[in-house]
Amino acid sequence: MPPETGAEDSVVGLVLAGGLSRRMGGGDKCLLPLGDRTVLAHVLDRVRPQVSRAVLNANGDPARFAAYGLPVVPDIVDGFAGPLAGVLTGLDWAARNAPQAQWVASFAADTPFLPTDLVPRMLDAVAGGKADMACAASGGRAHPVFGLWPVRLLDDLRDAVVVRGIRKVDAWTANYRVARVEFGIDDNIDPFFNANTPEDMEKASGLLNHLHLA
Repeated sequence: MPPETGAEDSVVGLVLAGGLSRRMGGGDKCLLPLGDRTVLAHVLDRVRPQVSRAVLNANGDPARFAAYGLPVVPDIVDGFAGPLAGVLTGLDWAARNAPQAQWVASFAADTPFLPTDLVPRMLDAVAGGKADMACAASGGRAHPVFGLWPVRLLDDLRDAVVVRGIRKVDAWTANYRVARVEFGIDDNIDPFFNANTPEDMEKASGLLNHLHLA
């Protein structure tokens, strides 16, 4: 059964940083400076209070993230297989390292303004068995990278990704009851704004100053 509302201690936070960042010219866009900190630092400030512990999904040398004090786990599927492979990696890590965890909440590593109430609202959405999992939405658009995933479905997801080769999040979640949690766009700022290009970074810097977070 799903946990009671507010049971963030049963949730592992998974920050997805396994992409190739082609539109940013390669490298780790989450390590780019935004104000007086990196994009990733802003993300973690918002993630950590919502979960019992956090882990970073990233490929390559984990030493570049040493300053953040997080476990760094590479995809357990080769070939930069996308966010669904990252979710699988997070569920696998939680099952082995956080046996008390019932859920993994995933977050994109390039979204410095993500909601600070994301996890409790998703827990509310799945409470009482009304849904198997949850995903966020804003402006009428779903953001499946921001999801609440049950650890109990680890083997099902492993079969989908490893055996059947499924890569799209929606192709897997179509088999389950998914609660869609809508977040408002306040002051024309989408909380799921992500910095994909140099132009996006300029916009993020302006938003940071507007929100007095710099």
